[in-house]
Amino acid sequence: MEQNTKNHVEETSAPPLSTAAGDDVSAPQVLHESPLPSPTKQDQTPSHLAVLADRARSYVEAASSANTRKAYAADWKHFAAWCRRSNLTPLPPHPQTVGLYITACASGSAIGTPSRTKGNSVSTIERRLSSLSWNYTQRGLTLDRKDRHIATVMAGIRNSHARPPMQKEAVMAEDIIAMIETLDRGTLRGMRDRAMLLIGYAGGLRRSEIVSLDLKADQSEDGRGWIEILDKGMLITLRGKTGWREVEIGRGSSDATCPIVAIETWIKFAKLAHGPLFRRVIGQGSAVGSERLNDKEVARLVKRAAMAAGIRGDLSEVERAFKFSSHSLRAGLASSAEVDERYVQKQLGHASAEMTRRYQRRRDRFRINLTKAAGL
Repeated sequence: MEQNTKNHVEETSAPPLSTAAGDDVSAPQVLHESPLPSPTKQDQTPSHLAVLADRARSYVEAASSANTRKAYAADWKHFAAWCRRSNLTPLPPHPQTVGLYITACASGSAIGTPSRTKGNSVSTIERRLSSLSWNYTQRGLTLDRKDRHIATVMAGIRNSHARPPMQKEAVMAEDIIAMIETLDRGTLRGMRDRAMLLIGYAGGLRRSEIVSLDLKADQSEDGRGWIEILDKGMLITLRGKTGWREVEIGRGSSDATCPIVAIETWIKFAKLAHGPLFRRVIGQGSAVGSERLNDKEVARLVKRAAMAAGIRGDLSEVERAFKFSSHSLRAGLASSAEVDERYVQKQLGHASAEMTRRYQRRRDRFRINLTKAAGL
């Protein structure tokens, strides 16, 4: 094993060194560059083609979420900074360079802090690899992730460092009820937060999906869905990770815990008629702004309400704070809904039943006993 490691280091330690001080290692500006050839002095781009170029840029932006593009840019910046410190060049793509980079990520030496000993998790390294592939593609280049300098190193990292996924605590129905009771019903912020918790739980929505909702269709440029309140419940149409889907939320058995009543109350007292559904509360809590709420506020709300409600009081404060996030809402719905699994899968927008099962924290794993069914 030591000999193999030595050979690998020898083989991967000779990627081209950076020789040009002006090497372009910044993130690709594909969202701002025209797909058309640059006009010559004698030939200007026709106006109708310029319009198409603008439309093409908007389609490029729509191909991925803002958070995804932000993560891609951050990972490329991290890689480029490591290359500069290592006297290596990120362009063009060299599998040897990338192999050394992911090794540094796994060992903790890619951060730039000499005292750091804890490396990135396997999932973080895999995400960084995906980011590098995307960034190279935007430059018209290709990173061969199957190259042995990358694939073999990545396989070794998985075998050496892979751990079971760290899952957030699922909040069940009784937990949600306790959480909304910690919120002030008489304030705009309390009304908004109650509505977000209940709709997020009943709809199994991601935090980005909660804050991206509008009151009606096509009311804002950054909206990714809208609501429609009906007699029997509410229909949510949204564009999530797996494309467009509809989420049905029925009325609850009590007005105090009904997601629809909570939404109607928030809309009424916030005096909303157009645009984003969930917004910032301003003016010492006396008014509602026009800006859409940041999705991080949903995560903070879940954590804060769960702590205030005393959920998982058997754990220390530090452990409890780590246990809860916005995913606790989706996991809670998947774990507590006593219905056919395929309905839960549809509600959560999962592409596979296996993904839905990962969210079912407290399900009866042995409800279907194949041992007895096989005759034993």
